[in-house]
Amino acid sequence: MESLDLSKFSKIELPKFLKVRQNFKRDKIENVSDEVKKQIMPYINSLRNKKIAVGVGSRGIANINIITKTVINCLKEAGARPFIVPAMGSHGGATENGQIEILNSYGISEETMGVKIDGSMDTKIIGEYEPDLPVYLAKSVLMADGIVIIPRIKPHTGFRGRVESGICKMLSIGLGKQIGADSIHSKGFGRFSELIPGIGCMIAKKINVLFALAIIENAYDETYKIEFINKDEIIQLKREEALLKESRDLMAKILLPKFDVLVIDEIGKNISGNGQDPNVTGLYFTKYASGGPEFKKCAILDISKESHGNANGVGVSDVITRKLFDKIDFISMYTNCFTSTYMEPAKIPMVAANSEDAIKIAVKICNGVKIGEHKIVWIKNTMKLDNIIVSEPLLEEVKLNPDLDILTEAEDVKFYNGEPKFK
Repeated sequence: MESLDLSKFSKIELPKFLKVRQNFKRDKIENVSDEVKKQIMPYINSLRNKKIAVGVGSRGIANINIITKTVINCLKEAGARPFIVPAMGSHGGATENGQIEILNSYGISEETMGVKIDGSMDTKIIGEYEPDLPVYLAKSVLMADGIVIIPRIKPHTGFRGRVESGICKMLSIGLGKQIGADSIHSKGFGRFSELIPGIGCMIAKKINVLFALAIIENAYDETYKIEFINKDEIIQLKREEALLKESRDLMAKILLPKFDVLVIDEIGKNISGNGQDPNVTGLYFTKYASGGPEFKKCAILDISKESHGNANGVGVSDVITRKLFDKIDFISMYTNCFTSTYMEPAKIPMVAANSEDAIKIAVKICNGVKIGEHKIVWIKNTMKLDNIIVSEPLLEEVKLNPDLDILTEAEDVKFYNGEPKFK
């Protein structure tokens, strides 16, 4: 497979670029471990010799190793015998080793946590939500005396509902492993607003959920809030619903509503379930969610190391780089998409030889804009949105926005072996 040799075509001029800071609310928890203890210690008792599963997901949550370790230590102090269960559906290639490897990459291992990790993918049907919709749960959870889950609550990338990503999703899809995730996804995202809370509450009623330790992050992906939610509150949904609204209000955004080209340095499963968060970019792969900026073309340059080759979501772009393509673990990506029943995120866009060519191709195919006047927004990823790069034609819009600060003068971007270098 070859990429286009742009030297054989007319020269493609890029505008000058400048660095800009986006300013968001930055309240955060200073001592995460102390906050975890404060939240859970008053409520855990009568656990002596009880075997407690601790469900941990695959998302790149700030301080997740500290939070998990503190939860485990608190459970031990209460006399329990905790162990960790990966609660991540089909991620990690839907294999035990793959899911444990994801946890290890977050600093969560048997050595660092001081407990066993049971990554078994075995499940058991615990009932039917409706005819032809069995509800699966990890056997490792069912063999425990109780379970604790540590979810982050935030808007979902593929649907809108009373609750989205968070407690109910971790219970219904995360702890359902590959077959449970597949069962729910087979009904399509159009029903997720009903199925996620419905099945999540059904599971919470059937098993001994001790509590969820819900996390909200600020726009800088720092720990903003940690909240203890007991079983009854999980089933009532009101606490999770309120935290979702709070999370949505705190989310980082691209503060320029309309431009021509979006450049994303990296995507990855540690960043978002879809590699990049459509709530930020507007690059949705379903019709059941909307929002975000308006633009014409998108180039994605790389995949994060923590994604372990799962490039799920790459299909929403127009052009990618050779280095990204060469890192793709197709089995991991295909397993993810096969389970979700949405193939669009796994489609391969045009592959450019390097980052310089990818950006220039995105500019060339962006019709209706004069050479040198393309409005380009360039971000690291959808979790790192404080400092961004914009092209000079956006300068006046930046100056008019009180939440944007100009950090540098506009300058030509330099490329070395096709990769960008900024001062």
